[in-house]
Amino acid sequence: MRTNPMPGPDKNESFPLLNHNKLCFLKNIITNPNIEVGDYTYYDDLEDVYNFEKNVKYHFDFIGDKLIIGKFCMIASGVSFIMNGGNHLSTSISAYPFAIFGRGWEKAMKGKSYPYKGDTIVGNDVWLGHKVRVMPGVKIGDGAIIASHSVVTADVPPYAMVGGNPAKLIRKRFSDSTITRLLELKWWNWPIQKITDNAHLLTGDDIEGFLKEL
Repeated sequence: MRTNPMPGPDKNESFPLLNHNKLCFLKNIITNPNIEVGDYTYYDDLEDVYNFEKNVKYHFDFIGDKLIIGKFCMIASGVSFIMNGGNHLSTSISAYPFAIFGRGWEKAMKGKSYPYKGDTIVGNDVWLGHKVRVMPGVKIGDGAIIASHSVVTADVPPYAMVGGNPAKLIRKRFSDSTITRLLELKWWNWPIQKITDNAHLLTGDDIEGFLKEL
């Protein structure tokens, strides 16, 4: 295979599209240490890409949960993440957060704790459509596609297409055996030159041909 002389875009550039500041390589604009983003993952915002961190809701430092997003993800405008700081008691008589207000209510949570569902993790090569909302602790597998306006309340398997509120499986993108092979391949971890040389195959639909060629 002939090597492409172009190296691909610079992963450390904030705005990889010339004269366009509504799309960014997300990791280069993030300031919150509890948000981790992989190379080449982009965020597209109809107003301002700096809205992204504003759309990570209830993400309080003292809770310590992380939002972890893999490489080569596509995140559309209006996508939001609800983090563990937004959780309330649900099995108690009242869900009201008395203790945060103090003034005699500070002991209301003594011996109790608010629900904690862990880190929110988005895999690699995941497409989150317009105004998707992801709930606390959800794990979205590699290669998944989440339809616009979906509310993701449960884990999403790799290479699944889901949609709705709450989001449900629409279909798998490929057969189980092909998904297994793609997960073993982990193309997003290839050297960038190899990705560049194979970009025309990665955008094709001849899965078997692609896997055989490798």
